[in-house]
Amino acid sequence: GEGPRPDRRAFAILIDRHSPGGVIEAVINLTSRVIEEWKRVEDVMPILTPTDLGFIERVARSDPRVIQACQDIGIYDMSQVYFDAWAIGIDERWGRDRRLQQGLPYYRRKPEDNQYAHPLDFIVIADTETEEILSVDVRTVDGERTRPPLKQQNYLPTSLQHGYPYDTLKPIHITQPDGVSFQLHGNMLHWAGYKMHISFNYWEGIVLSDISIYNPVEKRQRPLFYRISVAEMVVPYGCPEPPHHQKQAFDVGEYGMGLMTNSLRLGCDCKGVIQYLDGVISGQQGTPVVVKNAICIHEEDNGLLVKHTDFRDARSISARDRRLIISQIVTAANYDYRFYHTFTLDGTYKLEVRLTRILNTYCLHPSETANPYGTEVAHGVTAHNHQHIFSLRIDPEIDGLENEVQECDAVPLQYTDDSKANPYGNGFFCRQRAVEGASLASLGRSWDIVNPTKVNPVCKKPVGYKILNSQYPGLLAQEGSIVRQRAAFATKPLWVVPFKDFRLYPAGNYVCQSTGEAHQSGNETLEGWVSDAKHADIVCYVQFGLTHIPRTEDFPIMPAEPVSVTLRAANFFQSSPALPFLTLPQNRDTNSQLAGL
Repeated sequence: GEGPRPDRRAFAILIDRHSPGGVIEAVINLTSRVIEEWKRVEDVMPILTPTDLGFIERVARSDPRVIQACQDIGIYDMSQVYFDAWAIGIDERWGRDRRLQQGLPYYRRKPEDNQYAHPLDFIVIADTETEEILSVDVRTVDGERTRPPLKQQNYLPTSLQHGYPYDTLKPIHITQPDGVSFQLHGNMLHWAGYKMHISFNYWEGIVLSDISIYNPVEKRQRPLFYRISVAEMVVPYGCPEPPHHQKQAFDVGEYGMGLMTNSLRLGCDCKGVIQYLDGVISGQQGTPVVVKNAICIHEEDNGLLVKHTDFRDARSISARDRRLIISQIVTAANYDYRFYHTFTLDGTYKLEVRLTRILNTYCLHPSETANPYGTEVAHGVTAHNHQHIFSLRIDPEIDGLENEVQECDAVPLQYTDDSKANPYGNGFFCRQRAVEGASLASLGRSWDIVNPTKVNPVCKKPVGYKILNSQYPGLLAQEGSIVRQRAAFATKPLWVVPFKDFRLYPAGNYVCQSTGEAHQSGNETLEGWVSDAKHADIVCYVQFGLTHIPRTEDFPIMPAEPVSVTLRAANFFQSSPALPFLTLPQNRDTNSQLAGL
């Protein structure tokens, strides 16, 4: 662009260890090396870092109350007791006076044992700042403790007695003898007409910005999206009995996706010809921490892009599709999430999340059954019903900043005996309505992000991109519940709000122990941002996910389950974006061969 390059600035959150819950926000001009803003934020709790979560196992093992709780159920070696540290949804005993976390205990008879097969019947509550165990909450059933289930349910390859016969599955190799089709210039990525910037931060992990696509008809690069990221997610558990009401995991806002990102391994986590990018985040003391190979970039064949056979002369044409995938893998205690930002040759963007994990488990007393709040996945082991709802933040720039959202419902035309408009009863059409604020889910509903100032000359409609979201489960927590207040963003599949600097995260900047109030001091949430978005620079929050009723097939480790949301060109191009790819010579793969069976 024209004009001088703007100064680079960094936003930092500092924790005042001498003040409980003391948080300071700072804006630093990196060019002039000047602190431009310094503001203390009251009545909020900052994110829990890996360092914050690292002490609870060490401290709990030496706490006399924890030792006694273990001895009462036959455990005497505290080195065999392990704790998963979680943020806490609510604990009325301390409210927001202390920075809390909870420890969920498990038993391992040997280091390689699967601890989630041996859950224990108590939890601990700890103060993050003082590293003090505040309470050991022991559950009893009719006055009795529950001894841990001891049957092993392991998943490590070295522990498996019945492996798959390796010689029946032949290797599949992915090769690109001429190299990859994408280019990287620093963090700028070019591929098949797309251009975008890739960055990484401690909160969201991957952030894609300045996304554009080349239009061969107009011979220009056209902007699509200013910024895309996973801004929040919530995992509420459905068992109303204590202590499970405290399980309300906001894995983005409470822990940070960047902080939990894996270092990826070649040939294991991504397959093919791979380009990695490191992630750099701030450590506990403000020093840079490098997450090696945090981001994977690679291409995959994506089946047929187009195919048609003329039945008259049997002439057939086809073109292969391919997809560019920008991915990361996040591990949050027992859960693993694979995030795939995917682009295809027809201009489509898709975020796919593949969930693979170990279920969060709890022990069953002999007098109990798992129903109705869970499933007994192994003898004496229950896994509770829960949900995963993700929030994709989309800052659109469809051919410019003048964007708005239209709700699209496919509806039947009225049909009566004397209907003149629909005499045969087969008519239906797309009913559109402008979205300002929130939009509800409805069967067959989609949404169009359009630029009303740019009209497609062929169809005389505004250029746009369609949001296709068929995997919104709806938040099942009841109105007035604390989790529904904290996760208000998850109550609707789509929110459209005006853009404003520093408004990024729908559950607020300080999710730990938040109240969920829309206008909570220092932690405004998405509900508080809703106002008249007409003629404003808009931002969209799209919610999608699943409701998980556990199965025995999910234990001891769960096969991957995908959920996704798609943004697809809708009258953005004047003709099929697949046409240029019909001329590619690689549409016929000369390396394909007959199996010869």
